[in-house]
Amino acid sequence: MMAPPVSRFTVPNLRSLPPDMQEMIRAVQEKSGFVPNIFLALAHRPAEFRAFFAYHDALMDKDEGLSKAEREMIVVATSGLNRCQYCVVAHGAILRIRAKDPLIADQLAINWRKAPLSERHWAMLQFAELVAMDADNITESDHLDMAEAGFTPDEIWDIGAIAAFFGMSNRLVNMAEIPPNEEFYLLGRLPREPRAAGAPG
Repeated sequence: MMAPPVSRFTVPNLRSLPPDMQEMIRAVQEKSGFVPNIFLALAHRPAEFRAFFAYHDALMDKDEGLSKAEREMIVVATSGLNRCQYCVVAHGAILRIRAKDPLIADQLAINWRKAPLSERHWAMLQFAELVAMDADNITESDHLDMAEAGFTPDEIWDIGAIAAFFGMSNRLVNMAEIPPNEEFYLLGRLPREPRAAGAPG
């Protein structure tokens, strides 16, 4: 069976791209072993490619505040609400790896309220859902609830910004019909076999 097209729009030859974009894509390929389709699909719009990944990295690669696993939880839960197959599959793989939990991504994508969550994560995803689905009805009370749950103003901003950014990403991916790479499906699903005592790390 033939793999589906990367996008319904033009996908340029990688060698024709500006050097900075080629370097970014090569770095991702070396790290993951493949090129995620979103990089290829956005490559025909260099200015948008750079802006998209600059904002993505600013939100998702921060070391302070929310953990990287928590950031991926927001992406998976809200992408599930937005019915974005690409982001659920791709970020579900990242979440499984970062949370070291082979079950969590499926639970959040289907119905995060049924997942075994801490009070902190329940509050986080409830606010993220408000931003993703009902942002115009967010009130002072919602912000106070988040503060009472222990989130700082910067963390509340990050939760909202991640939900909002991926709302845009979800819609863009669905519009362009970008499929998830097959490699994402199995990443982080099988726990690593425990090493025998004395085995090399």
